[in-house]
Amino acid sequence: MSKKQSNISEKQRYKETLKALQIELVKLQNHIIKHDDKVLIIFEGRDAGGKDGTIKRITQYLSPRETRIVALGKPSDRDLGTWYFQRFTQYLPCTQEIVLFNRSWYNRAGVEKVMEFCSNEQYHEFLEAVPEFEQMLVRSGIKLFKYYLDISKKEQKKRLKDRLQNPLKQWKISPIDKAAQKHWHEYSEARNVMFARTHNMVAPWTVVRADNKQSARINVIKDILFRLDYSGKKENLILPDADIVFNYAESYLENGMIAP
Repeated sequence: MSKKQSNISEKQRYKETLKALQIELVKLQNHIIKHDDKVLIIFEGRDAGGKDGTIKRITQYLSPRETRIVALGKPSDRDLGTWYFQRFTQYLPCTQEIVLFNRSWYNRAGVEKVMEFCSNEQYHEFLEAVPEFEQMLVRSGIKLFKYYLDISKKEQKKRLKDRLQNPLKQWKISPIDKAAQKHWHEYSEARNVMFARTHNMVAPWTVVRADNKQSARINVIKDILFRLDYSGKKENLILPDADIVFNYAESYLENGMIAP
């Protein structure tokens, strides 16, 4: 088989697997609606980590009435004068809803910390408050998932370059993107502190190795389906690859499972 044929075959397998998993997602949503569940999925990660594409594949065939994507912009002056979590609480799921956050309150643990958009006092207050805040959400009945899409520095550089050259991706370019490579190590340090302070049994972090976009998307969907109950589940289809998607552990910072 030629390289071209191999690539076509691999792309076809991806499309077939994705379609099968999206059918499972529709089954899951029917269960959520029937049982008045509330699901909140947070996506964090490096700039160009693949959050947009992953969310798009998850929501592609879901009912728009019971599915919401939240991608908040820069906080307003009013937002800056309120309790930090206040601008996010209005977007939390009600019964029968799936809500996906494309970045979230964890901005404070990442970009706001690295780019000095918040004070040290605000940063440390956030790290103290967020575990309790998330425990309150879970106790209220929200099923909470936190995914961190992790990519290598080399892959990020490649994707950011593609954004600059691709006319269809111009909307993704921001001053923050331009600083991503320069502040790579600062972002790594902030990520490591975030994991250490906000990963717990009630609201654990799930890390996704996302250098391969298609593999990351497939395995995130599998992980969501694997962890939630619904009728008609195809168990042989939804088992995620533990080398791609896994719960955070400090040892993964040392053995290369999480990009340095």
